[in-house]
Amino acid sequence: VFRLEGFGAVSRAMGGTAAAQDVGPAGMMTNPATLSLMPVGDQVMGGLDLVTTSIEVRNKTTGETVSSSTHGSNRGPYVAPEAAYTKRIGDWAFGVGAFAQGGLGTEYGRNSFLSQANAGVNSGLANSSRLLVLNIPFAASFQVNDKLSVGGSLDAMWQGLNLDLLLGTDQVGSLVGSGRATGSLIGPLLGFLPNLRGAHFSLTKNQPLASGVDAWGYGGRLGLVYKASAETTLGAAYSFKSQMNDMEGRATLTGVMSAAPPVPSPAIALNGKIKIKDFQMPAHLDLGVNQRLSSQWTVSADLSQVFWKDVMKDIKVNFVHDGGLGDLNILLPQDYKDQTILALGTAYQLNDQLTLRGGLRFATQALRSSTLFAVIPATPKTHLSAGLTYALSKQSSLDFAYSHAFEESMSNTS
Repeated sequence: VFRLEGFGAVSRAMGGTAAAQDVGPAGMMTNPATLSLMPVGDQVMGGLDLVTTSIEVRNKTTGETVSSSTHGSNRGPYVAPEAAYTKRIGDWAFGVGAFAQGGLGTEYGRNSFLSQANAGVNSGLANSSRLLVLNIPFAASFQVNDKLSVGGSLDAMWQGLNLDLLLGTDQVGSLVGSGRATGSLIGPLLGFLPNLRGAHFSLTKNQPLASGVDAWGYGGRLGLVYKASAETTLGAAYSFKSQMNDMEGRATLTGVMSAAPPVPSPAIALNGKIKIKDFQMPAHLDLGVNQRLSSQWTVSADLSQVFWKDVMKDIKVNFVHDGGLGDLNILLPQDYKDQTILALGTAYQLNDQLTLRGGLRFATQALRSSTLFAVIPATPKTHLSAGLTYALSKQSSLDFAYSHAFEESMSNTS
């Protein structure tokens, strides 16, 4: 989630390694200096990512379960196109592309235990999520000498979020009591407290791409490649923390009430404007080595550090009621940890047409179990990948990759 395990089929098949080898135009998403490893001339790539998920949530008290599946056109399977063009002239290489950086998504419907507020009140409201992050990098690389190349990119970035989330009265009270829920709407909400059983946020467009809130921003990275020998290449890249505007859109805040008098209605809905404030993608450092063992066989390894702690302490929500009733500010705790990732890959050229690839990827868990939400799933920590390149001619090839995330389990008491 949040960031795919490699960009382009060559890198994806090799466990996501890309810091110190030529993985084609998609290399600009990890280390733009690798564009200098490509041959002189023009390259065009087009690709498609198809991402499917299998997520199950269990109520530890009752044993009830619910699986994330497609209840509308809002979530998976996810199809994300990727495209890039590069041109190398002498010591210079340039590139532009468009890639899905990553995201997340769940959809649990309206009838599971996740849609029950406190005291077993069935709200009939959805619990779901979808985050899409897109990158449009403009990259350049320069070959300083026979050994050293340096590169950089400036990325236009877009992100969009859909979210349906029900919080029980106990969770709402905890947020208010800890100072994480403030604003002039708190008073009216607390006025309904005797019959309030939960609060539900909905900021969702039930469409394949459109999002309830979205924003543009920018990011970038710097990188270098050093040929230590004819067989050994080293690489390093640093991607900067994104600079995204606040995601803005429309939302509905629904207070879920008990059906008992004096409140005849089970819900009170407030419409307004919503912002998800300062939601950024983290900086990360990538170090890599590529070793040619023979004329046919190469191996690679990347070590990455992703600085989640700096960007994912809280999800900051601001809601302003259309009718002037007031505003509400919520800090949903996330408290992510920095993440370390080891990626291993290999490629073996069987003949002039066919190259086989494989990879492994191991990561530490960034999300703490105590702040786990069903709609914000944990990060898969182990991936196995495989793929191939089939040369259609001297000018063109078909690349394929399959990446499998092994099951990850997390739990907490709430």
